[in-house]
Amino acid sequence: MFNRRHLLQSLALSTLPAGWAQAQSAFPSKPLKIVVPFGAGGVADLTARAVAQKLSESLGQAVVIDNRPGAGGIVAGELVAKAAPDGHTLLLMSNGTAVSAGLFKTLPFNPRTDFAPVSLLGLFDIAIVVPESSPHKTLAELVSFGRGNPGKLNIGTINIGSTQHLAAELFRSQANLITQIIPYNGTPAVINALRGGQVDAVVEILGPLKPQINAKAVRLLGVMGASRPKDQPQVPVVRELPGLSNFNVSSWNALAAPAKTPKAIVDRLSTEMAKVLSEPEMVQRLAGFNVEAKASTPAQLAQLLDSDIKRWSDVIQRAGIPLQ
Repeated sequence: MFNRRHLLQSLALSTLPAGWAQAQSAFPSKPLKIVVPFGAGGVADLTARAVAQKLSESLGQAVVIDNRPGAGGIVAGELVAKAAPDGHTLLLMSNGTAVSAGLFKTLPFNPRTDFAPVSLLGLFDIAIVVPESSPHKTLAELVSFGRGNPGKLNIGTINIGSTQHLAAELFRSQANLITQIIPYNGTPAVINALRGGQVDAVVEILGPLKPQINAKAVRLLGVMGASRPKDQPQVPVVRELPGLSNFNVSSWNALAAPAKTPKAIVDRLSTEMAKVLSEPEMVQRLAGFNVEAKASTPAQLAQLLDSDIKRWSDVIQRAGIPLQ
């Protein structure tokens, strides 16, 4: 019996991919690097640094952040796609990765096949705000005005092709609004336009708007995700409006490795992220950035990426946004 069991174990091990055992036992053998496609100080960067600190403690290796902003995340994505598939170089993936698949004519990598999804890191709300002086006191009133007054409602967002811009396009389409969407170069510019009366409403990430909301310079009408903000349960979500029950848009960050990274390493990283993101201290720290800590399996992240690529590609096509 012992010999038979020993033989079966040997046969099973022989069917595993070459290097599997070594990859599992040797990882991590050196410091890890998370390549962030955004500049220092933003929500994505702060999230990555918080996660890196805890991941370093968990793995017993340093985890450093490499900021590579610009070109719609292409620079960062290409760097990781071409990195050694050993789990030591990771990409801070975002919904921007999904957007790039439909926004650019060509890319030096395939967002879906050149990366191995590891885990979701967190979700953050996209908000709809109006000036404090706006006659629209609720999200329902804003939508009703937009439907009843074609062409008289202007919505501001940041640059064309951003998640915020595409979320506004999706909102306009699904809410049956005949309205203009006006892009601006950055959050400060779009907030100035809102407060100056150039636009009636703005679609933007909730976090950067908090100071304006708390100062009562702008009014938060609603958010676009699946549930109401935990710290503001009185604020409705778009999907609560009649006919919009399927509307669900959140910005997200995640970790991915180069495509040929051994499954044992991807699973180890995913397991570590689940532990890190469940720690009350991490949940509270990310909440301070207005990020909901949320882990996932590699398969769940792959499904999210697939669905977002399809959704944003469809929005880009319907809105007639020129490919870059």
